Amino acid sequence: MCWNRFALLWRSERAVTDISSRLSLQPVIAGDFEEMLALRIDAMRPSLERVGRFDLARSRERLSAGFFPQYMQHILLDGGRVGFFTLKPEGEGALRLDHLYLRSSASGQGIGSWVLRQVLDQARELGLAVRLTALKESDANRFYLRHGFVLQGEEGVDLHYEWCVTEAAT
Repeated sequence: MCWNRFALLWRSERAVTDISSRLSLQPVIAGDFEEMLALRIDAMRPSLERVGRFDLARSRERLSAGFFPQYMQHILLDGGRVGFFTLKPEGEGALRLDHLYLRSSASGQGIGSWVLRQVLDQARELGLAVRLTALKESDANRFYLRHGFVLQGEEGVDLHYEWCVTEAAT
C-alpha cells in the first residue's frame, strides 16, 4: 500500500516537472468573465450532474459572487488559457483557494499540481494556511488529499479542507 502511494506521488511530481516550463499565469480582468464562466461549466458540469445540482443560472451566479479579478489568475499552457483560480486573504491567518478549474481537456497533465505548488509555496513563505471547499462527488477531493489538505468538515454537498504549513511535508 505504501509503495503504491509513493509511486503515485512520484508520477505526479514527474508530470509537474515535465510540464512546468510550458505553464504560466496571467492576471484576470473584468472582461474575462464570460470566457471563465464557460470554462467553469466545462470543468464542473460532470461533478454537478452526478449530485443533481447542475444549473446554468446557478453556475453564473456562483462565479459572479466570487469574481474578484484582483485575486484571480488565468492558467496558461503554451500561451493558451486552460484554467483559472482565485487566491484571496481569509482573515489574518489563511488564504482561500477558490475556483481552481481546468478545462476537461487539460486535466490529468500535472497542471493542477503545478498551480497548487505555486499556491502552497506562497502560503509557506507567508506562514499562512490555505483553505478550500470542494464538491463531495468531485474527483478533486483525492487531488487535494494527495497534496496535503486535511478534511475539516462538510456542509450539504461541500467538503471543507485546510492545508497548514506545520502539517505539510516540504
